[in-house]
Amino acid sequence: MGMLVEGEWRDAWYDTKSTGGSFERKASSFRDWVTADGRPGPNGGRGFPAEAGRYHLYVSLACPWAHRTLIFRKLKQLEDVISVSIVDWLMLEEGWVFSDRPGDTPDAVNGATRLYEVYRLAEPAYTGRVTVPVLWDKQTRTIVNNESAEIIRMLNRSFDAFGDASLDLAPDDLLAEIDALNARIYETVNNGVYRCGFATTQDAYEKPFGALFETLDFLEERLAIRRWLLGDRQTEADWRLFTTLIRFDAVYYGHFKCNRRRIADYSNLFGYLRDLYQTPGVAETVNFEHIKGHYYGSHRTINPTGIVPLGPDQDFMQPHGRERLG
Repeated sequence: MGMLVEGEWRDAWYDTKSTGGSFERKASSFRDWVTADGRPGPNGGRGFPAEAGRYHLYVSLACPWAHRTLIFRKLKQLEDVISVSIVDWLMLEEGWVFSDRPGDTPDAVNGATRLYEVYRLAEPAYTGRVTVPVLWDKQTRTIVNNESAEIIRMLNRSFDAFGDASLDLAPDDLLAEIDALNARIYETVNNGVYRCGFATTQDAYEKPFGALFETLDFLEERLAIRRWLLGDRQTEADWRLFTTLIRFDAVYYGHFKCNRRRIADYSNLFGYLRDLYQTPGVAETVNFEHIKGHYYGSHRTINPTGIVPLGPDQDFMQPHGRERLG
């Protein structure tokens, strides 16, 4: 995992010495917005008009943040509207790269061999991490946005003229509650597993570990009487949680030392996870070869041998029985 410094690539792992051993995720750098009519976005960023065929996503099938955008693209029926390039799951000295490994796709838009080349096209003197997802504008040849939380909001509404306008995963009447749940889940679960896994002192590991399982216990109780996090309809909050839950037992439980309980040990959460997985189209966005290969193969500071575990054996297509809560 490296970064660009004034446009020059450097192979540099996260600096935890200056934070007392804690992993601190930096804010995303590109924060412009695609809107239906090209007006500025809700965050104040420059507006880009929604057009079919104009935008391109750079993603990794391994990355939970990028996975969110693939799910929204699928559910909103935007696959013929927004094209995609998929990077190699192995991320080493050159960061995310493009290859011919099964499941990967070349960069047919910019012809890059490394994702950092795309960042330099947008900003030649860019300084920061080179992350996925990236929403690219083919017309102006720049990065619109690389913050997954904002990209999925764009996919939810900005492209309704081209996709499924009937599906709204962040409706106005639920938005305050969605945002509140998202904030807790992001801090303690989505990013919480990384704060455990990338910590380099015992104290820096134990604090997020406790908060992670406090929230999982809270969610288990909440889902005892609700099919979805906000009741009887799926929302953005469910999908933001899903991409962490689907990776938990296979990766975070062992690799990131989040081993108090597996998701399979939570009856409500595990049923809920299977319910989401069985949503039409979602299973095809999940690739465990990429997920496990990336984490165990790329994080050599955590897993120096690069050995990828063969388990666990889990069937996400088993009946979940959660229809009774609908």
